[in-house]
Formats: sequence, structure tokens, C-alpha cells
Amino acid sequence: MAISQGEEQTTEAQLEPAEERRNLLTVTDVERTFQVGGSPLHVLKGIRMELKERQLVMLRGRSGSGKTTLLNCLGGLDTPSKGEIMFNGMPFHTMSDDKRTLVRRKHMGFIFQAFALMPLLSARENVELSLRMAGVPRAQWKDRVTQCLELVGLERRMSHRPFELSGGEQQRVAIAKAIAHKPMLLLADEPTAELDTGMSAQIMAVFQNIIRTEQVTICMTTHDPTILEVADRVYEMVDGKFI
Repeated sequence: MAISQGEEQTTEAQLEPAEERRNLLTVTDVERTFQVGGSPLHVLKGIRMELKERQLVMLRGRSGSGKTTLLNCLGGLDTPSKGEIMFNGMPFHTMSDDKRTLVRRKHMGFIFQAFALMPLLSARENVELSLRMAGVPRAQWKDRVTQCLELVGLERRMSHRPFELSGGEQQRVAIAKAIAHKPMLLLADEPTAELDTGMSAQIMAVFQNIIRTEQVTICMTTHDPTILEVADRVYEMVDGKFI
């Protein structure tokens, strides 16, 4: 059953007192238009949404509905043509590219459908690379890498390279890599699309665990109806709008 923009699913996390969960990200009347062959293509059409602390939020919709474009705008990888995006009290939509890059590097983590791991590096080295890029002191790497890989259940696979891991294990390395620098917001584009139902359930369990342990907010895109029940909130997208 489709879940409307204003409708929320109730989970244990939502039973917390409302005052303990502030808005981490607020989207107001966001539009995104591209020029295609000299004509405007309206991909996002007046999006309004909120992400609160320690929530799992899903953007559900078919391919072409605009959910990946929206996710890119939320992460500062793209900028809206109109509207506002406030992240942690900062006007993300008006920042320069350099400032948005700094915010992403420190406060955001990204997970992609194709895992985006370095093929010649071990699981441990892939997570270390994330810490290096975030400017985390080398002295902190070993403990943090171990902690993150244990958190996703890969403590016995740290020395394995991606081709030695299953698809589900590669995605868990990608999650460990994305949370290593302790971001506030984790953005995931179709993180279960390449996985079977059992592996998808495992990834969602990992997400729920890291929300509790890392105090992170997760926003992910999906077209898989079988995983919606674990979300705190689901936004249904059709043709660039929420319904």
C-alpha cells in the first residue's frame, strides 16, 4: 500500500519523546529542471520533506520517478533549480561547491548500488581509505576500522578483497566505509537492488543497528516493497512529486 507524504509508519524509535529528535534536514519546495535538447525536463516538482535525527527514511518509486535526483540534491552532489535545503541548520542549497564538499566529507556518508569499493584493496583498506579522505588522524584508523567492520558483521573478513566477498558482504563493507568518519547523515541509493531477499533483510538489519549505535540518520531510495516495514517514514515518489 502506498504511503502518502504526510503519513508515517510507527516504530519503536518513534515512541521517543518528540523533543529529543530534531530536524537534521529540511527540504522546502525543491525543483530540479534539466535542459534536454533545448527543452526543459522537470525532474523534481515542489518537493517538501523532513529528516529527523536517528530515522530510517525511504524514498520509494519506480525508475525515473526522480528519487535518485532528489538524493543527489540532499547530498549536495547536485543543486536544486528552485527551493531550499537546510542541513544541520546550514543553507546547503546556496553553498559553494567547495563548502558543500567539506560538509559532505565531514558530516555525510554515501552508499551506492554498485558498492563503489576499490577492487585491489582489502575490506580493512577500503574503510581506511574513507578515514584518510575525511582527514581522520592515522592513530585512530585501526580501532575505528575494526569497530565499523565488526558492526556490520565482517570481523572475520577484514583481509578479504571485494572479489573474495559475496554481494551482501561487499555492501556491508560499503556501509562500514560510509560510517567510518562518523557522519550525521547516510545517503544510500538502491542499496539492496543487487541483492536477494535474504541479503536485503540482512542489510536492513545492519541499517537499524547502526542507527542505534552510531546515532546516524539514513535516507535511502528503493523500489523494493518488501523492506518498507522497517522504515520510520516512507515518501512515495511518482513523476517528480510525492503522493
